[in-house]
Amino acid sequence: MSEHSPLKALPRRENTDFDAIIEARDILTQFGPNIIHEDLNLSVKKGEIIGLVGGSGTGKSVLLNTILGLKQPEGGAVYIHGKDRSQMKADDRDSLNNQLGVLFQGGALFSSLNVRENIMVPMREHTDLPLPLMRELADMKVNMVGLPPNAATLKPSDLSGGMRKRAGLARSLALDPDILFLDEPTAGLDPVGASAFDELILNLHAAMGLTVIMITHDLDSLFRICDRVAVLVDKKIGINDSLDKVLAYDHPWVKEYFGGPRSRAALNAGEQ
Repeated sequence: MSEHSPLKALPRRENTDFDAIIEARDILTQFGPNIIHEDLNLSVKKGEIIGLVGGSGTGKSVLLNTILGLKQPEGGAVYIHGKDRSQMKADDRDSLNNQLGVLFQGGALFSSLNVRENIMVPMREHTDLPLPLMRELADMKVNMVGLPPNAATLKPSDLSGGMRKRAGLARSLALDPDILFLDEPTAGLDPVGASAFDELILNLHAAMGLTVIMITHDLDSLFRICDRVAVLVDKKIGINDSLDKVLAYDHPWVKEYFGGPRSRAALNAGEQ
């Protein structure tokens, strides 16, 4: 049995890293006997854009869901704004969740609703705003993510892949969060669309003061917009540092992932 079995109580501490807005400490996650993460630690600083990378099956989305509270870890704790979310009262958790925006893969829009109605879903659930104001705010979010005004009345099936990503992003910003989670935001986009989406994230990050945690396989995005890169290997975060430090990290997967021609091309493009 792991030393971080749920049968063993872990000490509860307040956040001592005052720069950190998110801390995952000694995380153990597993499904039955299959251990996904063990002794995993991750710190995310306020206002940074951090990229999370790792091989297929390393549990990047599981880690994201654990931080979001969608999955309870079998050991360890997640601190957000210095507070252990597992120890929060229900009202405090609800308030915290309103500060978190999430763009899931593919946008995860409701197919029966138009874009405006999709964006209004969090507002309807978590606020008492009058309906006309919700509509006005939703249309503002449409504009913020670079969609044309008429996109507000379109269904997801009427949108291109890139437009669906932007609509999903608009919904994730509906409650003006200060932390934004992105799960493979440029997957399925052509290079031009991916570059435009990266630029959009940079602009929103600057305008709204966002902290951004982004799962991605897109090397161009890592080199273009990330302040730090966290590498998930061997069931834990092997390194969480600037790209130059990550590139020098002595691990077979890192060398293979960042040592190929695509990585060199992305690095050259980022230096131009």
